[in-house]
This record gives sequence, C-alpha cells and structure tokens, in this order.
Amino acid sequence: MLPVVALVGRPNVGKSTLFNVMTGSRDALVADLPGVTRDRHYGVCRRGERPFVVIDTGGLSGVEIDDLSIAAARQVRLAIAESAAVVFMVDARDGLMPQDRSILDELRRCGKPLLLAVNKTDGLDVATALAEFAALGASHVLPIAASHSRGLDDLLQVLAEWLPPDSADAAAVEDPDAIRVAMVGRPNVGKSTLVNRLLGEERLVVSETAGTTRDSIRVPLERDGQRYVLVDTAGVRRRARVDDGLEKLSVIKTLGTLEQVEVAVLLLDAGEGITDQDLTLIGHVLASGRALVIAANKWDGMDSYARTQCKSGLERRLDFVPWAQVVFISGLHGSGLRELMRAVRRAHASATTELVASSLTRTLEQAVTAYQPPLVRGHMPKLRFAHPGGHAPPSIIIHGSRTAHLAPAYRKYLENFFRRRYKLVGTPVRIDFRDGENPFAGRKNVLTESQLRKRQRLIRHSRGKR
Repeated sequence: MLPVVALVGRPNVGKSTLFNVMTGSRDALVADLPGVTRDRHYGVCRRGERPFVVIDTGGLSGVEIDDLSIAAARQVRLAIAESAAVVFMVDARDGLMPQDRSILDELRRCGKPLLLAVNKTDGLDVATALAEFAALGASHVLPIAASHSRGLDDLLQVLAEWLPPDSADAAAVEDPDAIRVAMVGRPNVGKSTLVNRLLGEERLVVSETAGTTRDSIRVPLERDGQRYVLVDTAGVRRRARVDDGLEKLSVIKTLGTLEQVEVAVLLLDAGEGITDQDLTLIGHVLASGRALVIAANKWDGMDSYARTQCKSGLERRLDFVPWAQVVFISGLHGSGLRELMRAVRRAHASATTELVASSLTRTLEQAVTAYQPPLVRGHMPKLRFAHPGGHAPPSIIIHGSRTAHLAPAYRKYLENFFRRRYKLVGTPVRIDFRDGENPFAGRKNVLTESQLRKRQRLIRHSRGKR
C-alpha cells in the first residue's frame, strides 16, 4: 500500500493548487476564495522517486463557528490521523498569521513528520519571506510556488526520505477494475449522506445547508466482493438560479464527472417527486451515454399515500427511460442500499456487454421476420446485417437500404427487441443505420446494337398506332 501525505493549512494558501500539481490533474477545484475545499480529496503523486497518496484538505481557520466549519475541520483532522507525513502550507504574501501558530501547535501534538512549505514566493525575496516564518521553529522549511511548480522537486525529495515503505491506508488509489459510480442530483437530496452510509463512516461533510459539497470527491468502496469508486458531486440547480462563480465551476465539474464514470446514480427527493431539473440531469446522463440508476431518497419519512403518489409520478414522467431501474432508499437509515448496489452492478454489466456480429445479425433477422418494416413509396427498407459498434453504451450498427426512411416507431421497436434479447437494463442502446452503396450509381447502361434496333422498332410501332 502507498504511504499517505496530507496537505494542511489555512484557507486559500494554495493546497488545492499544490494537489493538482503533485497529481498532474485538475481534480481539485481551485478558486481565489477561501473555503472552497471542505472534504478530503485523494490523489496519487507519481512525480518523485516513489509514488504516494496525497490528501487535499479544507482550510483550518482556528475558530469553528458553525456546524459546517466544525465538520470540515473534523475531516482535516481525520486526514492528519491517517497520514504518514504532513505538509503544512503558509502564505508568503500574507505573512505569519496567528492561525498559523495554532495550526502548527496542533500538528506538533500529532507527532507526524512535518514539512513547512512557504507558498506564493514567486516575485518575492525568498530570504526575506522565509525569515518571517523562522519564528515557528520548523526544522524543515521550503519555499515553493505551487502555481508555477517551483520548489516541487525539493519538496518531493524530502518526502521520499520520510515516507515509510508501507502504509495501512491508501484509500485514494483507484482500481482500474472498479466500477466508477457518480452520485448526481439537485442540492440537498442526500448524496453525501448516501456515500457515508455506504462506507460506514463520516467520510464526507454533511450539512442541511444546500451546496455543502463543492468538488467531486472520489471514494473507493468494496461491497459484496465488488470494488467501486464512488464520486460524490456538487448539486446542480437550474441555470437561472446559479449566480455564484464558484457554484458555476462546481456544476461544470459535476457534468465533466459524467465523462469519467460508467454508471450515474440520480438521487431525487421522494417527498418532492421528480422535478424539471431532475429530468434535465437525466438528459445530461443520456447525452454522455452513461448507465443510469434512479434512486428515490428519503423514502422512510413518507406515508403510504405519499409513496403511492411518488410512484405514479415517477412512472408518468420517466416513460422516456423505461429501461432505467428505480430504487427507493433511505440514505440516512440505510434501507434499500442492497437493491441500489444490485441495480448499479446490473446496469454496469449491461453497459459493458460484449456483442457478437453473428448473434446480432440473427437477432435482426428474427426482429424483421416478426414485424416487417413499413413500406416507403411502395418499397420496403431492407435490413441486411448488424455488427457491434462499441460498448458503454452498447452500440449496434445495422446495414441495409432505404434505412433513412425507417419510421421512428420501427427504430424504437428494434431497440426494444435487442434489449429483450440481450437483457440490457439500465443503459442506453445506440443503433446506427447505414445504407449500402448502390454499385450501379453513376453508371449509364449502354445498349447493344441489337437492343438499339429493337428500341427503334418499338418506337415506330408505337407511333404507327397513333
């Protein structure tokens, strides 16, 4: 297992920027505002002599005045507890702040190897910047500029000497064989609560305040012998209600996450039913071609009448995705989670099904035999053969003639026929029709001398009858 390094410091000192530089990614949301990061964000740094897990944490202000800041500070302390070394970051432009002293005192009590990284030294006199922080008495102090990757090599060299050969926890390492699942939905529908319940620990910050989660947080999970990577995303509101620049970045990050996962779990509030914004999010999932599972959360707090109304509303408004399985759950109490993960596995299996050309062609022949395509201008479109065009989502390419004139109802019939034949549930199916080229297109039929004589006789005969 890889050792773990935690990045700790006040808000807005550059921890997320350094995290992105160390991991060579843009996983951490970066903005010139304090308090952007609230949850623990894991990544793997492979730039130094040896790889290790790096944790981006929220800023410690030293004074937690509300439940949200208390929960964020608790996440930072959990990251410190599981780390083998700590990088304490300070801001050279702000200088030494009272919060820096209190944070350093707490880190020293933890007894972990500590590296003081003085960030944002670009454009400053390095010696002067370091002199101010000499009062902290740190044994290892390095000047860096995270946004320009300056001082990163020295930092990685020091960490390589400190890190142990093994670590008991490297939870952020993503398994390539794991099922990647994104939790998407509107704000405050219970995405973080659901992830915490699946993990059995308080891994993510949970608050009744809408918009608590701002970044896309990846969390590994193993359940019933299957490995997953759960991605908790920021809630997506209607565009007209999004006026904060940071929230816009969070929404963009959420939509971009759909391109990196295999299954999307859309959480909705069962008490509110399905809203127009939920339908818009389903549209984004379909556009990305991801498998879809719909989870109606907060099911435990509803009476029988409200449950009946919710079910009828879902059936009525989700008729355009009848293949998506709907699961009724309670993220707070854990009911329905087994059914939810079964639906996720089934959707993933359907999305990654390997189709064979010979089997697809036989299925196409059976479908055409059972129901012939409608005539088009007196001619029937001919569907000759089919072959796979890819998976995730399953793609089927059908070759024939006059396929452009196939009625939408017949196209839907073929899709449903293939779904039943291969038991494809929880995933969109894309069918592409291609017309074969006419071998005689552009060629003029040249008549022989005998055919020309017959043609002339036919013309004279027809004129004589007049």
